[in-house]
Amino acid sequence: MDLSIVIVNWNTEGLLRDCLHTVLAGLGPLEAEVLVVDNASTDGSVPMLRAEFPGVRLFESARNLGFAAGNNVALREARGRHVMLLNTDTLVHGDVLPKAVAWLDAHPRVGVMGPKVLNTGGTVQPSCSAFPSLKFLSMQTLGLTRIARLDGYRMTGWDRSSERRVDVISGAAMIIRRAAMEEVGLLDEAFFFYGEETDWCHRFARAGWALVYVPIPAITHFGNGSAARLDHRRDVLMTEGTTRLHRKHGGLAAGLACYGILSLHNISRAGFWSALRLMGRKSAAARARHFRSVVADLRQAWPGVAGGTAR
Repeated sequence: MDLSIVIVNWNTEGLLRDCLHTVLAGLGPLEAEVLVVDNASTDGSVPMLRAEFPGVRLFESARNLGFAAGNNVALREARGRHVMLLNTDTLVHGDVLPKAVAWLDAHPRVGVMGPKVLNTGGTVQPSCSAFPSLKFLSMQTLGLTRIARLDGYRMTGWDRSSERRVDVISGAAMIIRRAAMEEVGLLDEAFFFYGEETDWCHRFARAGWALVYVPIPAITHFGNGSAARLDHRRDVLMTEGTTRLHRKHGGLAAGLACYGILSLHNISRAGFWSALRLMGRKSAAARARHFRSVVADLRQAWPGVAGGTAR
C-alpha cells in the first residue's frame, strides 16, 4: 500500500466531512487507506463517518487522547509505505497526494516531507519552521519576530517556492516514510496538544533522516478545528508542550528557562492589553481577558515527568 492517511477528530464533524471528500477525490492512482481516530466526540462525527464514509477505518476512543496518543492508535495499524498526518480542518487539492508520494519515493534519505500549505485566502502558510530554540522564543517575547527578516523561527522571509531542508514540519499535513518511523518510533504520548510533532521531527533529524519542505501544491489549512474550542487553554497547553520539549531535549535548566520566557511573554501581553483597555480601547478587552486567564493558569503549564516515547 502506498499511503496511509491518519486523521484525529474531536468534535469537528463538518470539517471532517469536507476534508474526507477532498482526500478521497485526491488519491488518484494511489493504493491508499484512510484511518480516522475519534477522540470521544459528542457532535455526531462517528454516526456521520459510518453513514457517509464506510470505507474509512474508524477507531473510537472512550476519552480524548490528545493529538499524539490519538495518532498513535492509527499509526500502529497503518499499512502504507508512507503515512500522512492530516488535520480535520484541511482540504486536499489536485494531485498533491500522488505527487508527494512520488517525491518521497525518489528521495530515499528523506524521512519527513511537507507539501505547500495555504491559508483560507490562498496565501502561503508557514507550515515548516526552525526548532523553537530559547533564542527564538526570547525574540518572539520581545516582538522581534514581527520583522520578517529577523523571523528565523517561522522563516517568514522565505516565500516557500523552493525545496528546503527544515527542522520542523507541521503536523497539520506531514508525510512520513514508514522505514524512518519504524526506526525512530511513534509520537511521544507525554505531549497532549502541542510540541509533539516538533519533538518527532527532532528525533527524525537526530537519527539522520532529512526533513524537507517541497512546494507541491496544495493543502488548505483553516486553522480553526479542534483547537478553536480550547479558548485560553490552547495557550496554556502550548506553554506546557514547548516547555516539555525543552526539558526533554535540553534538561531541567532548559525547561526552566523556556517556562520563564513563555511566562514573561504571557504576563507582558496581559499587561499590554489591560493597559489599552484602561485607556478606553474597547477592542482590547477580549485580548486582556484572554491573557489574564492564561497567566492565572500558568502554574498548570509546568510539565510533569509522566509519559515517554511510544513504540
